[in-house]
Amino acid sequence: MQKTMTIGSSLIHHEKVSSTNSVATSLISSGKPAEGTVITASFQESGRGQTGNSWESEAGKNLLMSVILYPIMIRPEDQFVISQMVSLAVTDLVRTMVSEVSVKWPNDIYAGDDKIAGILIENSVMGETLCSTVAGIGLNVNQKVFLSGAPNPASLAQLTGREFDLKAIRNELINLMDVRYKMVVNFAHEKLSEDYHRLLYRGGEWHRYSDAEGEFTGMIERVRSSGLITIRRKNGRIKDYAFKEVDYIF
Repeated sequence: MQKTMTIGSSLIHHEKVSSTNSVATSLISSGKPAEGTVITASFQESGRGQTGNSWESEAGKNLLMSVILYPIMIRPEDQFVISQMVSLAVTDLVRTMVSEVSVKWPNDIYAGDDKIAGILIENSVMGETLCSTVAGIGLNVNQKVFLSGAPNPASLAQLTGREFDLKAIRNELINLMDVRYKMVVNFAHEKLSEDYHRLLYRGGEWHRYSDAEGEFTGMIERVRSSGLITIRRKNGRIKDYAFKEVDYIF
């Protein structure tokens, strides 16, 4: 008996778009596309990352994908579980090909100390309901040269020495994301959190960070369901940070 999948219920491909997240958002505003609709593109003219950052991607070389979800079962204060779910799905995929894969809070995917994928989650909240989510994913697959000022990009091709079929990569990610999304729908949130923390970049280790007060040595203890990260300093002080309130020092 064939299993019913949510992610990948509809596939839409464009050769060129401003960004796949923008296309997905436009589809939601003009109607209600099926949950699990996947939008991909060969090239993004204005690929976006977190808080307005840009995303470099050579045309036809990488996986550029957005997924439309309606996670109305999730309370707005728990919406970070969506970010965990997407991060884990991408990590599940990348770990089949390269080693030392981790999730750098909130949802960058790292291979060693290099960034191989970025994720942009855009939620729409109305009152106490998480109405819709657009989950954008940029996975560096076959690009071998990066020209932007990004400090540490890497691709599957660079790390493995071989090229990959983008459609096969897309299909596998769809399958893995569907498995992880079923965990969200079935409220296996504790398991998602455990898996996320197990793969958390720098989790439980002493490293250098900086915040509004300056540089310090700290240890990431956990990421709360709200998405805030908790860092303990060597003097015992514990503080929660929102995204962009603390920087990693390499």
